[in-house]
Amino acid sequence: MTTYGFDIGGSHISGAQIAWDGVSAKISAFHEGDVDTYRSVEEIIADWTAVIRQSVGLRTEIRVGIAMPGPYDYPNGVSLIKDQGKMKSLYGLSVKNLLAESLKIDPVRIVFVNDAEAFLLGESLAGAGRGFDNSIGLTLGTGLGSAFKIGAQVTDAKLWTASFRDGIAEDYLGTGWFKQYASAQFGITISGLKDLLFGDFDPEIVGKIMTEFGRTLGEFLSPYIVKMNCQGVVIGGKIARAETHFLPHTHAYLESVGCPVQIRISALEEKAAMIGACHPFLAGITAD
Repeated sequence: MTTYGFDIGGSHISGAQIAWDGVSAKISAFHEGDVDTYRSVEEIIADWTAVIRQSVGLRTEIRVGIAMPGPYDYPNGVSLIKDQGKMKSLYGLSVKNLLAESLKIDPVRIVFVNDAEAFLLGESLAGAGRGFDNSIGLTLGTGLGSAFKIGAQVTDAKLWTASFRDGIAEDYLGTGWFKQYASAQFGITISGLKDLLFGDFDPEIVGKIMTEFGRTLGEFLSPYIVKMNCQGVVIGGKIARAETHFLPHTHAYLESVGCPVQIRISALEEKAAMIGACHPFLAGITAD
């Protein structure tokens, strides 16, 4: 039976065929598309099905793993998202059953995994997280995604709401922080990190902002690294692509407080969640 993994967000879906031999993952038949999830149930399901079918073709002997943001009843595939606008029409419905009906497959062949968990599962199985017994996975972008791995168990850490300084972690570790800090400290207006790095700004100012972000990330991570006896941190998301600008400052901070740790940038990027979403199907498969 062929296995497929999909990563679904509020406005996008991407996925591919996932083959795992117990050592490495092979990804093929990759497809993606934009989906307006402010629309009706029928329209959302139809659009998701269309992209899934691009990868799956006419196959019916398939298994589908889906990485999905919360809140969700993951075992039953029921959406609990209601206050974010996106996917609102799906609230309280079994997306598992709706997709199974649309794809003409048994619902038991569809599994749902929290997207933050799926990211760390995928990286731990086939990417940058290999070799860590205990690790933290972060996705840094518009928001903050997080997961903990302790032994073989991976769970959604929900650190975006963790108390930090004068607010919550996401206030300091997402795109919004760059906009707020650049404006408040230096009087410059940006829409995000890309503007800062590729705009016509004083390199000294850019350096100060990235240094502050890197130290902030280290300050935030340090208590969790100690508490979890963490061997490594895996970072993904669009902000992670600017690692050379902030990660040295994160390392320096962690060393200064006595908890140096390996920090690796995602090796799989968006494909990590696709592989992780299939983990319930892949677990236990070992190479011959």
